[in-house]
Amino acid sequence: MNALKERALKTKGLLVAASVLASGSVLAHPGHEQASSFMTGFAHPMGGLDHLLAMVAIGLWAASIGGRALWAIPAAFVVTMLLGGGLAVAGLNVPFVEQGILLSVIVLGALVLFAKRLPTAVCMAIAGGFALFHGAAHGMEMPLNANGLQYSLGFALATAGLHVVGLGFGQLMAKIGTPLAMRISGSVIATAGLLLACV
Repeated sequence: MNALKERALKTKGLLVAASVLASGSVLAHPGHEQASSFMTGFAHPMGGLDHLLAMVAIGLWAASIGGRALWAIPAAFVVTMLLGGGLAVAGLNVPFVEQGILLSVIVLGALVLFAKRLPTAVCMAIAGGFALFHGAAHGMEMPLNANGLQYSLGFALATAGLHVVGLGFGQLMAKIGTPLAMRISGSVIATAGLLLACV
């Protein structure tokens, strides 16, 4: 069973890498607005440390819980993030976006640090709540000339890729029996969130 999970995780990672390489080669030819929109969306979660830390933390947290949480927590995040992006593009105001994003980094880092095990449905609700703020930020910062669907696909795929990085690292730490590394990762993420909030 572990071999199947490991193979599935590797497959997801390869799909993310293939998508990045394929979209990069498409951009080599001028006049591809859709590819440009996709890459702009894909780059957005990578461009901010707060986004990047929260996305990796989701994967680490899901890995620390295991079971159904491995896919349910990241899926809840991505789906709700797309909803948040859609709300922002539609012109609906999501309040306290920046504060919500910073709080997500701190709280998710703390959940990893303390290896907090909650029911999967509660974890999904927490992930989804924070994802709303991340999605709203992506939607508000979408360039006016971007194709909304391609842009959304880009930031959703980048987010899923960062979740896979966190999942992979978390599962590796669990496999070699070093839970301390997970806790250190959580403390680094939470501390970084606190520092970002003070800047």
